Amino acid sequence: MATAAAQPPGLAEAGALARRLFAGLLRATGDAPGVTRVAYGDGETRAFAMMAEAAAAWNAETVFDPAGNQFITLPGDDRSRRIVIGSHLDSVPHGGNFDGAAGVILGIALQCALSASGRKPPFDLTVACLRAEESCWFPHSYIGSKTALGLLAPEVLDQVKSSRDGQSLGSHIAAAGFDPEAVGRHRTWLVPDEIVAFIEPHIEQAPLLLSQGLPVGVVTGIRGSFRYREARCIGEYSHSGAMPHDLRRDAVLATARLVCAMEDYWVRMAQEGHDLTVTFGQLATDPAQDSFSKVSGETRFCLDVRSQDEAMLERAEQHLFRAVADIGAATGTTFELGPRSGSEPARMDDRLAALLEASAQTRGVATRRMGSGAGHDAATFAQAGIPTAMLFIRNEHGSHNPDEHMEFADFEAALSVLDAALSRPRESWETR
Repeated sequence: MATAAAQPPGLAEAGALARRLFAGLLRATGDAPGVTRVAYGDGETRAFAMMAEAAAAWNAETVFDPAGNQFITLPGDDRSRRIVIGSHLDSVPHGGNFDGAAGVILGIALQCALSASGRKPPFDLTVACLRAEESCWFPHSYIGSKTALGLLAPEVLDQVKSSRDGQSLGSHIAAAGFDPEAVGRHRTWLVPDEIVAFIEPHIEQAPLLLSQGLPVGVVTGIRGSFRYREARCIGEYSHSGAMPHDLRRDAVLATARLVCAMEDYWVRMAQEGHDLTVTFGQLATDPAQDSFSKVSGETRFCLDVRSQDEAMLERAEQHLFRAVADIGAATGTTFELGPRSGSEPARMDDRLAALLEASAQTRGVATRRMGSGAGHDAATFAQAGIPTAMLFIRNEHGSHNPDEHMEFADFEAALSVLDAALSRPRESWETR
């Protein structure tokens, strides 16, 4: 009779701990429907404390940097360098319990597996609990990873305001007990030259793995973006019955034409084989002035355009500029796009990707290579020249919603892949 293969040492204990952490996180930060963990708020702080408390069981070394990012380290054979695994612990409002958190908990579970089995990682294994990745709280990309690496522009601390209370990012860092002045001077705890690799496990945020019946994906790159979060179209309010068509300055009509123009451009670029997404995530008239019987004089909208190709982003933005000029002239309206934000595309490290694929093969875990449409802290590490990889974990119903659904067997598959990778000799990790 055939017998099941023995589970690698320590993984049973690690899996049990991970289940407890996910359940505890849901209890502590539940906000029906879903969870809410505000960046630099109570939910994020509770999540950080839970991770540190769990790692205290094996006497892990826990430190904070001046921005409040938390780093939990299990000593390795070579203490001069470190492998960093982690993600963020904030969520969108009423989001799911796995986005970001799965990457942090997987890192904690890896430390548990190694400790329980008496094994040492080849280098120090540091779990990064990063702050403020979700830009819904502060309209700036990758705040946690940028502060962790000393890459946040100092003016961001004062200029970027909370979407909840209008106070600056710097004031929130200070209120949480950390040091925005040191952040502005680019003080960090992480030293980039000492980082062998940064790995971010994360739930997939689309159904590709689900549709292909695969538990895990190895990410090749992360899309960059440009964003206009506070755009307006300004026309003129007038009577819906009295104002003739050729004298109207209809902001709703102009905005609808812009939406269609950008949609048509996306479809055309996709047909030509280019990577692009275009999203108008918010669109509204002014409830204080709009009416059933009025031509609308103003709309407010936001636009999010993404691609893995920097040149494609530049082309798409030039198309946007031409479209707003042409549509504005044709409709008698004016577009004000407002402040611009965004991020650069990031390429993952091919040798690390191959290492993860080989490790998956040794554990019998099927994978595929794939791009990431969403942004992640891994992009910041990759753009800083640090060898970086991402593992996607199969997830149903996408993310940023309370219905995220990660089968725990898929989480355990990703855990096993990284456990196998950490069981390899030190030279397997040398990518630079």
